[in-house]
Amino acid sequence: MQALRHVVCALSGGVDSAVAALLLRRRGYQVTGVFMKNWDSLDEHGVCTADKDCEDAYRVCQILDIPFHQVSYVKEYWNDVFSDFLNEYEKGRTPNPDIVCNKHIKFSCFFHYAVDNLGADAIATGHYARTSLEDEEVFEQKHVKKPEGLFRNRFEVRNAVKLLQAADSFKDQTFFLSQVSQDALRRTIFPLGGLTKEFVKKIAAENRLHHVLQKKESMGMCFIGKRNFEHFLLQYLQPRPGHFISIEDNKVLGTHKVHFTEEGCRPRPRGWFLYTLGQRANIGGLREPWYVVEKDSVKGDVFVAPRTDHPALYRDLLRTSRVHWIAEEPPAALVRDKMMECHFRFRHQMALVPCVLTLNQDGTVWVTAVQAVRALATGQFAVFYKGDECLGSGKILRLGPSAYTLQKGQRRAGMATESPSDSPEDGPGLSPLL
Repeated sequence: MQALRHVVCALSGGVDSAVAALLLRRRGYQVTGVFMKNWDSLDEHGVCTADKDCEDAYRVCQILDIPFHQVSYVKEYWNDVFSDFLNEYEKGRTPNPDIVCNKHIKFSCFFHYAVDNLGADAIATGHYARTSLEDEEVFEQKHVKKPEGLFRNRFEVRNAVKLLQAADSFKDQTFFLSQVSQDALRRTIFPLGGLTKEFVKKIAAENRLHHVLQKKESMGMCFIGKRNFEHFLLQYLQPRPGHFISIEDNKVLGTHKVHFTEEGCRPRPRGWFLYTLGQRANIGGLREPWYVVEKDSVKGDVFVAPRTDHPALYRDLLRTSRVHWIAEEPPAALVRDKMMECHFRFRHQMALVPCVLTLNQDGTVWVTAVQAVRALATGQFAVFYKGDECLGSGKILRLGPSAYTLQKGQRRAGMATESPSDSPEDGPGLSPLL
């Protein structure tokens, strides 16, 4: 008689991972639940929120009658996720710690713990995603050491596992899984990949999992919790005051030096690194809204524009770091033609944007969007898709010129080609570019 397949399921204390474990039990697998503690802090009431989540995960295991384990990755999270998060903000970038956490913690630390320490045949999580493997195919996978060099040998990836979008397109979480290794993905089961969120809640309600149903959705960044984000970040980073400057005429509109009001109140103006492109900037003494369009990391100045749809916010070109390709490294079409059409997004749940990738020799890519997109920011991840497949992602390191910059260049070029008789008026007579 064949031994039961052993699946180790990551439990967060929420409804999704609880139902994932339940579904695995229904499939007849030997299931073990594991809670990961990645952050160690107290909330405003002096209660460690991770402890409450751990208790909820333990109750899930009791209800399902499966073994429960707890592991701490506080040190690893600090070194691999939180330190990177702080470094990115200090450089003026907009990081995504959830993508980095999945890469280094859930699909590396936890994966190896489950396989090496608990003897798992596979791992599972409550993510809304799918792969190209059926369960039985997952159990047949063996560890394959990644070869040295910039790209894997193409012969070795003929049977690579693909990461596919979930059936519930709104809840799809492949964006956050776009840096996961092939080795971990081929040993992973996503029980919720074919389900909607509403159906998952229905399953929980019908199976005595009411305590996780009542919890609010987790929105990532476990180290923030309910605290004010700006106040929290300024506990770790030295504030750098600077000016708000109009992108249109370089006029100084105000300062954003850090100033805290009474204890417990929301911090007022803050350091330049706390602003991300596209967000509204509240400038003291000005009633009309202004929006962040650029930042000067040397002087600490924040450039702003007077409209939420200002062309200074729109770009159609970016360059990534070396791309992490999930199945093919890189895709055959991109290697052959040096260019490839696909789609990308840089925020979870945003509409996919048609684009053309251009491959560089160092594994980075230039991404040219078919239409300019709003509020691209360095530090974000450009995640690439071809149909239902998530191809992988790269961190955005450089941005092309904004539509506003290009318009100004075109206007200057036009002025330079005009003869005096064609253009009786100088610059002040020209209508302002918006």
